Amino acid sequence: MFELKTLAANAGKAGHYAELLTQARALLAGERDLIANAANFSALVYHSLPQLNWAGFYLYDGNELVLGPFQGKPACIRIALGRGVCGTAAQTRATQLVPDVDAFPGHIACDSASRAEIVVPLIGADGRLLGVWDVDSPVAGRFDDDDRAGMEALCATFVASIEAF
Repeated sequence: MFELKTLAANAGKAGHYAELLTQARALLAGERDLIANAANFSALVYHSLPQLNWAGFYLYDGNELVLGPFQGKPACIRIALGRGVCGTAAQTRATQLVPDVDAFPGHIACDSASRAEIVVPLIGADGRLLGVWDVDSPVAGRFDDDDRAGMEALCATFVASIEAF
């Protein structure tokens, strides 16, 4: 049985991500179901990191991004490639770190409380776009390069978990 562990208060941001990565590996070990892993992964991150108001997945259906498992308020259901932060991350296949969502052209405001956002594209081993991992914060400037590195490592673990078998 997996048990969510409290992250050490004195670990620093990089230390928090290292601990969270260990927890994610344990949580996802032995399970390859996309929906089950995405649901647990979303809950793990949402309840482990401070100052978040949304954490979840948009899954690529071959045409557009479709809302997947998440934690937070109800969200937009479909996002076209190239539209908003999520669509831009999917189209460019590059992580989008947005310190101020109001400064991002075409930002889609699913939750008006969101001030900062980070979106990591999920790319399979075969180069195929699987979707994106999207995290929002009500605090402007909440995400930085430590968050980028941490979220990208977490997402690599997530993708490996669903491709492991």
